[in-house]
Amino acid sequence: MPDGQNFNVDPANGARKAPPKLEVTTVKTINDMMRVTAIRAAVYMAEQDCPYEEEFDGNDFCATHMIGWVNGEPVACLRLRYFGGFAKMERVAVRHHFRKTKIAFKMIRAGIEHCQRKGFSKVIGHARDELIPLYRLFGFRVEENARSLVFSDYSYTEMVLTGELPEGAITLESCPYALIRPEGDWDRPGVLEQSVDRSAEADAGYAMAAE
Repeated sequence: MPDGQNFNVDPANGARKAPPKLEVTTVKTINDMMRVTAIRAAVYMAEQDCPYEEEFDGNDFCATHMIGWVNGEPVACLRLRYFGGFAKMERVAVRHHFRKTKIAFKMIRAGIEHCQRKGFSKVIGHARDELIPLYRLFGFRVEENARSLVFSDYSYTEMVLTGELPEGAITLESCPYALIRPEGDWDRPGVLEQSVDRSAEADAGYAMAAE
């Protein structure tokens, strides 16, 4: 799969230029969410003239968001939502000046891996018709009974990716500590595990809580 890590040649002097540094992270803070909002506003509202109420549709706080970075600059994002038996990838956006990089490839691949790690072997998306060839590169396909839909002035086609779950996918048998670690950071002990060694004294005023 393309990943944008090839060297480029500087036309001014023929020297090789280091490739851009591409990263993808999972949104965990309000600052990250503001970055996602800015990217989507620039792409969907400014470029595609999408009304605010259609772009920010009430689903952002029940989803996982990912940010694509180029040399430390937040330039791309996507949103993942989860349903019974499948995940949905949506709101994929890349700022205009960074579309010649391969950050979209890295970010979409990261989104697929994230869904599969969470135990979803099936991922669907509504691809704008002209972008169907892009999503085919990742294994998405237009099934025989695929449905088309139109919203916010564009035509979309339903695409489905069915893959194998990776070793270490989150299941009911997973380590219970993995289930309380930060989203997307399931392999590293989290802050709650550090509290195991903290001595706890009985307190008659404790709150009833469950994790």
